[in-house]
Amino acid sequence: MSEDSWALAVDVQEAAVTPPPQLDFSKKVGRLRAACTTREDINGNVVPGRGGDGGRGRDGGEVVELAEQSLLNKMIRRSLVRNRNQVEVLQRDPTSPLYSVKTFEELRLKPELLKGVYNMGFNRPSRIQENALPMMLAQPPQNLIAQAQSGTGKTAAFSLAMLSHVNPANKWTQCLCISPTYELALQIGQVIEHMGQFCPDVKLAYGIRGNRSMERGTKLQQQIVIGTPGTVLDWCTKYKFIDPKKITMFVLDEADVMIATQGHRDQSLRIHRQLTKDCQMLLFSATFEESVWRFAEQVVPDPNIIRLKREEETLDNIQQFYVVCKEKEDKFAALCELYGCLTIAQAMIFCHTRSMAAWLSAQLIREGHQVALLSGEMTVEQRAAVIERFRHGKEKVLVTTNVCSRGIDVEQVSLVVNFDLPVDMDGHADNETYLHRIGRTGRFGKRGFAVNMVDSERSMDIIHQIEMHFNRRISKLDTSDYEAMENQLS
Repeated sequence: MSEDSWALAVDVQEAAVTPPPQLDFSKKVGRLRAACTTREDINGNVVPGRGGDGGRGRDGGEVVELAEQSLLNKMIRRSLVRNRNQVEVLQRDPTSPLYSVKTFEELRLKPELLKGVYNMGFNRPSRIQENALPMMLAQPPQNLIAQAQSGTGKTAAFSLAMLSHVNPANKWTQCLCISPTYELALQIGQVIEHMGQFCPDVKLAYGIRGNRSMERGTKLQQQIVIGTPGTVLDWCTKYKFIDPKKITMFVLDEADVMIATQGHRDQSLRIHRQLTKDCQMLLFSATFEESVWRFAEQVVPDPNIIRLKREEETLDNIQQFYVVCKEKEDKFAALCELYGCLTIAQAMIFCHTRSMAAWLSAQLIREGHQVALLSGEMTVEQRAAVIERFRHGKEKVLVTTNVCSRGIDVEQVSLVVNFDLPVDMDGHADNETYLHRIGRTGRFGKRGFAVNMVDSERSMDIIHQIEMHFNRRISKLDTSDYEAMENQLS
């Protein structure tokens, strides 16, 4: 599909959606999905390059859309995650004193904003907020590039910055925030609406396709606009709803997702070129790969930088083992032996394909286990509901593909099983996915177990690659020797 036809399909599908003044997230998502008849991403966009693979990679493994994963994390996190990562701050001016806050009162917020913050359940700033908020609220304004995952409080941080920044007396758009998808933009808007509920003179508009009720050339009076890059670009250049020269704060959220989405990178740069040099630039990304850094350098001049130091203690609370098996039936038998030996609160089992996950969950149910199944053909809302049930202990076992490898914190998980080892597209060990998978256990300082099923020389080689990468020994576990296994796991 060419870029032009892809963009046209986006227009057609999103034009069917007209958000009401009071936004109801669950209803909008359902309406958007109902309007789509082809394979789409969570923005209602036709997904380029997916073909007929049904969301699977060329090796049959399930492919996870970055935007879907980000939205899922936002939906299932009702409170801040407890993050042990240390924050590293690189200041634009190294001679300037490093300023951080431990309370929201130190920020000298307007009383109505402080009331909104506390009304949202924030008692004190999160680690990213401690360092980012003073920079975002500084006078004169300072640019910022920040690494922050969903759940660390970064959306609340830049929402607070925008609400603090605007002058309610000025009836034009002053703060502009772009996000890679329709639903992620709505999530940000919900935070702003909630936090700003005691600021009646500050208005918010959604720059999303289908939301265009004004005539061309009419100026928006809302001080804050949240939207997706294509629509916001149209509002700035084609329809002239926004005067880019009056924008004084520009926020790019989910930069790593943004530049992985077709067209969004160039649209974001075109918006950026319309802004003045004095406009404050804030960029947030969960990862800082080379492509993200190149993008950030183009958009954010002379930035302060906040990034998370890699957590080196991740594997310390997790005992890692491998079990030698011949085929999937042997793997299942070994899994049952594990259950007989371990006192397991809850377990997560990772499979490479949907079909394997479906087979395994059926086998476990026959054995009398309470099993939840999670895979990519489910909607994001369905996945969030399954995770909530698992988190509340209604199912003790979660069988999943890679849709659940990142960012899902369930304190009761004591066992993670790699029924299929994680491999990249070239068949080598996918060390990052392995870390995310087994990191679901051993949370919050508790002890956890990770068991890897090895069914070939190739998978044994993958175990060796993982050992070398993390400099951690993965011990062999003999599930046929019950007494020896008990001793190893005790």
